[in-house]
Amino acid sequence: MTLSCKLIFIFLFLTYTLSLSGNLTIIILTFGDPHLKTPMYIFLKNLSLEISFTSAITPRYLYSIATGDNIITYKACIIQVFFTDLCRVSEFFLLTAMSYDYYVAICKPLHYVIIMSKRVCRILIICCRMAGLCVIIPPLSLGLNLKFCDSNMIHHFACDAFPLVKISCSDTWFVEWTVIICAVLTLNMTLTCVVLSYAYIIKTIFRFPSVQQRKKAFLTCSSHMIVISITYGTCIFIYMNPTAKEKMTINKGVSLLISSFSPTLNPFTYTLRNNQG
Repeated sequence: MTLSCKLIFIFLFLTYTLSLSGNLTIIILTFGDPHLKTPMYIFLKNLSLEISFTSAITPRYLYSIATGDNIITYKACIIQVFFTDLCRVSEFFLLTAMSYDYYVAICKPLHYVIIMSKRVCRILIICCRMAGLCVIIPPLSLGLNLKFCDSNMIHHFACDAFPLVKISCSDTWFVEWTVIICAVLTLNMTLTCVVLSYAYIIKTIFRFPSVQQRKKAFLTCSSHMIVISITYGTCIFIYMNPTAKEKMTINKGVSLLISSFSPTLNPFTYTLRNNQG
């Protein structure tokens, strides 16, 4: 094992361990503590299930680095694509639902308990998961019909849509555009809702008479805004920048950060907020 491989292994192992322990702690606490049954913690608990995303990629990659075994079966590759894409897409809808939760909490505080009831939260979470499933089914079903006859080497650290398309000997034009359209629609729809929510939130905050109230409101939203910036920023770079698709080395680095470092930040980012958030 070369020095660079050792460093990558150590980095991935540490970030995965922190991600797993941090997110599992949030899940256990929100299940066990009756004081953590508010809508914000219900959404946070579901967002912490993002460990499924990193668990579908990182352990297999660590195994490949440690043993030198870089072979993955076709079925295992498809399963990896399904779970990583489902978790990744569902996260956008969950972050959108969380932005609506913040909007209601700050802009309509007197009606918060009625609007954001446990039943409404459950419906929103189910809708987020179903929306993620609906987005990934069209490109995934088309991808199952691709033929791989010339090359079976994926130029990536995990199975992903664009690296698989690049090594296929089938006509991939329709598959590529389906992936891009699904990605663009998901990003545009969710980002529009997030921007609208925060536009109303900022407008309401500036109407607060007290500086302390404004500060408290901004601190309440700050953790969510950080996670949104990281999540949307990295995905826009990969899927919306045409030149980036050709630069596989850069994309691999960005994808590595999404799958390992980003899930590690989430529990720490959200738990650093004040108790009133």
